[in-house]
Amino acid sequence: MRKWENNIRKVMPYTPGEQPQKAGVIKLNTNENPYPPSPRFARLLEEMQSGDLRLYPDPDAGSLVNAIADYHGLLPEQVFVGVGSDDVLAMAFLTFFHSSKPILFPDVTYSFYDVWADLFGIPYERPALKADFTIAPEDYYRENGGVVFPNPNAPTGIALELPAIQDILEHNRDCVAIVDEAYVDFGADSALALIDRYDNLLVVRTFSKSRSLAGLRVGYAMGNPLLIKYLNDVKFSFNSYTMNQPSLYLGSRAMEDEAYFQETLRKIVNTREWAKEELKKLGFIFTDSKTNFLFARHPDYPAREIFEALREADIFVRYFDKDRIRDYLRITVGSQEEMDALIRFLKNYTHGR
Repeated sequence: MRKWENNIRKVMPYTPGEQPQKAGVIKLNTNENPYPPSPRFARLLEEMQSGDLRLYPDPDAGSLVNAIADYHGLLPEQVFVGVGSDDVLAMAFLTFFHSSKPILFPDVTYSFYDVWADLFGIPYERPALKADFTIAPEDYYRENGGVVFPNPNAPTGIALELPAIQDILEHNRDCVAIVDEAYVDFGADSALALIDRYDNLLVVRTFSKSRSLAGLRVGYAMGNPLLIKYLNDVKFSFNSYTMNQPSLYLGSRAMEDEAYFQETLRKIVNTREWAKEELKKLGFIFTDSKTNFLFARHPDYPAREIFEALREADIFVRYFDKDRIRDYLRITVGSQEEMDALIRFLKNYTHGR
């Protein structure tokens, strides 16, 4: 080892889902929305002034913050924005988890949490999900330096009901609790209604899933103004210009077409429920997903083998070679046509063996 490597921070990085470059594939591995953003976006792109790109963006991201606040009925001081919810969550870890006590998050959950904890030197413990992959609120009653969990959880897709979330919050008044709601629009209870009751609650969301804007990279957090102030203090000590001009402009207009937004949500939920029934007919076992993906296994066929067979057929799903979940596949809910193709393949695969 070179001597200068002794001073390098070494971490095990997060592994994102594969982005195949081959044309014509069915991509069901990164939980992207199968439907494009509102048709109004074409007009917005034409209206955007390219000359503005010579200027630094507004460091306060005022237009985007105000639009999000208006949509949710909040004050601008209750909203923080970042480059996707990963950026927001990383900033929250850096800001709020500064204790010698371990933070708590589930053993089966979003796999970026332990990466950030290791990167920032944050001690952590991972209470095990129950056998059915549900969170046990009582596992979060212990002393800790913070709590974070997705609702619905990923990759299991299971949602906690609001009373269970409140139970966790009641037992964690002395630390910051983060509820990561990347998938909440697909059928889960939101903790947003609780932010006025719990001044230590931060709710994080993204435009990447339900709003069909993964490429725009817009995430945001909502909480009491003091939490948001602390987040901005850390952000401005790190990078003043986190949001680019196109993201600010387009993001601030992204919530205008509510009818289209609700229509695409209905399509995805309907296709999800249809896919559950079809997978059940084929012998698959799965959780009751409230997200835009399914978490499924087959008792007779190893998940890795199904994953590789699908990949050979240019159908990409996600496989995690990890304890407790290596028998499962995470399958994004695509368009009805894409899911038809998936089910046809699985019928041939299971019936032909």
